[in-house]
Formats: sequence, structure tokens, C-alpha cells
Amino acid sequence: MKRRDFLRTGGLALAGSVIFPKMVYADITSQKKDLPKMLDHFGVSESDLRKVMTVALEKGGDYADLFFEHTFYNNLTLQDGKVNRAGANIDFGVGVRVVSGDQTGYAFVENVDLEEMIRAARTASRIASGTAKTPPINIEEKTFKNFYPIINSWENESVQTRIPYLQKLNERIFALDPRVIKVNASMNDSTSYILYFNSEGLLCHDARPMAVLSAMCIMQQGDKIENASSSRAARKDVSFLTDALIEEIAQEAVKDAALMFEAIKPKGGEMPVVMGAGGSGILLHEAIGHAFEADFNRKNISIFSDKLGKKICDEHINVVDSGTIEFARGAVNFDDEGVAGQKTYIVKDGVLNSYLHDRISAKFYGVAPTGNGRRQSFRFMPIPRMRVTYMESGNYSEEEIISSVKQGVFVNKFTNGQVQIGAGDFTFFVKSGYLIENGKLTQPIKDINIIGNGPKALADITMVGNNLKIDQGAGTCGKDGQGMPVSLGMPSALIKSLTVGGE
Repeated sequence: MKRRDFLRTGGLALAGSVIFPKMVYADITSQKKDLPKMLDHFGVSESDLRKVMTVALEKGGDYADLFFEHTFYNNLTLQDGKVNRAGANIDFGVGVRVVSGDQTGYAFVENVDLEEMIRAARTASRIASGTAKTPPINIEEKTFKNFYPIINSWENESVQTRIPYLQKLNERIFALDPRVIKVNASMNDSTSYILYFNSEGLLCHDARPMAVLSAMCIMQQGDKIENASSSRAARKDVSFLTDALIEEIAQEAVKDAALMFEAIKPKGGEMPVVMGAGGSGILLHEAIGHAFEADFNRKNISIFSDKLGKKICDEHINVVDSGTIEFARGAVNFDDEGVAGQKTYIVKDGVLNSYLHDRISAKFYGVAPTGNGRRQSFRFMPIPRMRVTYMESGNYSEEEIISSVKQGVFVNKFTNGQVQIGAGDFTFFVKSGYLIENGKLTQPIKDINIIGNGPKALADITMVGNNLKIDQGAGTCGKDGQGMPVSLGMPSALIKSLTVGGE
């Protein structure tokens, strides 16, 4: 098999050829935990790793790492009652990064041929100047707690095993309500095998599953047509697909679509907003979370750049970013720099406790990395990214929070939004929610915007519910041209004032 690939660093592009190691893909399973088998998986030896690393540091770089990736992708789409589209892809390659002072050189190649890897390392090393005598590197394998064990990997199952679940989902949605006129459904899965090695001698490996099942339900009542979507995502193997999952997605999609026939667009203005548990975490992620990523603060872009160690919200508020939520879409056993996927308190008792760090920002601030160095694939350098971002539970029930509001809105389903990282200003489109009148949920609402400022909204949270929920949707976060799987969550919370854009 031959095809063109490119070794990129800055404006340089060097052509090469794809050379896959000899292996039987069907025999690759998550049980390959020991180092020799993972090295064999990628067709490299410890000697190869040392040779490439030596070249990467030959011009005096301070630090270097190698990121090997082998990913299997599959997708299926159902329309008009039939699974009529399918796709599959295999991604394979290695990225070489060299850090010298404040500069970073990066190159990748879509094979593991030793000469090609050395060429990539030499290209990345050009960021440094001078010469260096690299001492022998003592390789030390490190193991991590596994938050998403694989028993039956996706690439070991034929596409035929997935199709019945899409068909069941389609049939169940139609059966739930006679107003359903159309269903679109899709199934995506992948398994990524990762091998990581750096100039400190750290060597680690991981098997990362991912699965997403989603459906859009379109309903008609008279001359009105409404729709709603539901999705579930997890770092799970084939065990992800169950009849219970089908029922959960079908019920949610139909219920939400049916509710839209009753919903109105309310009058706008400044008012209290109660954020529902779970999906409202998108506000936390987008309007606030990005501003806690250390690269934005290191460059003085974030509004929180000078607030580390200072009180920024109510003392009962704790905001966490964690890689340790079992099977969560944003979970990581270790990040893409070999740092454990730990739990990090961004805000602790109302005080800005920590930024989210990769190795570069951690060195700048003189702290330990937090396990937030992530990359879309071996073609990209790691940068600080969120994993599973959520607010911890407070002391109020959702009923108590709602009953405290005389006139306002309750929102729980969001679609897209816009955020300015520097100022923190945001606009989110709310798909659904309810009016709050005299402390009770009344009329369903739809198609409104909520407008505000992230840091101010955080400071204006006056009540936090005791019902933390991690949303299980298929969240993908974009930053600097890289898309990453993430999770988010939130308990119900009252923001005392936001601008609601309605009639």
C-alpha cells in the first residue's frame, strides 16, 4: 500500500510513503498491556526510540517527545428507515516535538520507518540552535489507572453487529408517537492505540475506545413541524450498545420534540436564570472553562490572567476539570504528554485555585502539569485543553432554587453559542426550557438566547443544587483548529441576572 503523506513543520513539506508494520489487526485487543507487545504493535523497538530521540535533541533542544497513534474509525448512518451509509478509516503515524526555550518545533510522518522518523525528528529539531551531546536515555515504563477498560474492541466486531441497534432505535422512535414523520440516526465508534515516549525516558501506552449513538426525531402536528435530537457518548467498547441505551435516546428525542409544539418564545429582558443540571455545563465549559486554560493566561488573553489565588465567586462554588470520570467521553488515563489524567480543582471554595496546564505552561508557572496537554491526533502539537469540566454539587434542591425565583426562566437544552475568551462575553442559543412564574415552572419555552459575561455569571451564581449530573452527550470542543472529545456537567444553579433574548 502506497500513498502520499507529508512531514510538516512551519512551511516545510517533505514527501514520504506509508509503511504499516506487519500485524493482524483483528488480533489487537485491549489486553496488550505489557510494553513488548505495544512496541510490536507499532513495529518499533526501544533502540528505535533512542535513535529518534537522540536526533531530536541533536541541536540542543530542552525537551522532546514522540507520540505514536493508531486509530480505527467506523460510522453508520440511518435515513428513511434504512442504514444507507457506512464508512471506515485507519489513521496511523507519529509526531515528533522538540521544545527549545519558548520555541517549539513539530513534525509528523504517517509511518514508522526508522529513516522517516529520524527525518521528522531532524526537522523538528531545527527550532533549536547549537549542538548537544544527548546522554543515554534510561527508558522507564509507567502504568496508569484505567478508567475505560476494553473487553471487546470495536475493530473486532463486524459492521453487521451495529446495524440492528440503529434499526431498533428508528423503530422505537416511530412507535412512541404517531406524529413522528422522520428519523435520522447515526453510530460512530473508534479505538485509538497510543504509545508515548519523551526525553525524560517516560514510556507509556494506552487503548482509548470511543462510541457515539445519536438520533434526530422529526414530528408533525397539523402544519407545524418540530424536531429534537438526543445522543449518548462514552469511552466504551462494544458493551456501549444496549437495549436500555436505545430506549433512553428514543424517549428523550420524542419527549423533547413533542414539547416543542407547546413551547413559546417568551419576552426578553434582564432576569434570573436557573440552569438545569447536566447540559447546562456547556456554559461552564465555553464561557468560563476556556478562560482557565493556561495558554490563554500565560499570554494574558484571559480575563483570569491576574486572578490566580483570588476569590472570584461564592465560597460554596467548586469547579473541577478531571480526566478520572469512568467511561466519560472526556476521560483520559494519561494526557497526550504522558501526565496522569488527574482531578484538578480550578475553583476551590470560590477561589481561583489552578489553571489547566500542559507541560509548557506548567514550566512557565513553576507548577506540576495537570494532565491537560491534549491533541487531536499525531498531526498536532498538544495544548492545554479541558477534559471533563463540571461544578460540584451544592446544598439546595432544584425545587428550592426554582421556588426562590418570582419571574425568570429555567433552561436545560442548548445548541450553539459564541464566546470571547478575552472579555468572557457570551451568547448561547437555548433550544428549550420553561418560564418560572411565582416559583413554579409553567410554560415551555424555545428559541431564545442568553447573553452575559462568563466571569460575571460565575460571580452571580447565588444558589447551587445538590444534583450534579455529568452530561453524556457527544461534546466536541474546538480550539486552534483541533477538535477534542470532552464532557461537561453541572448541578442546577441560579444566576441572579442574565439577558434573555426573546420577543
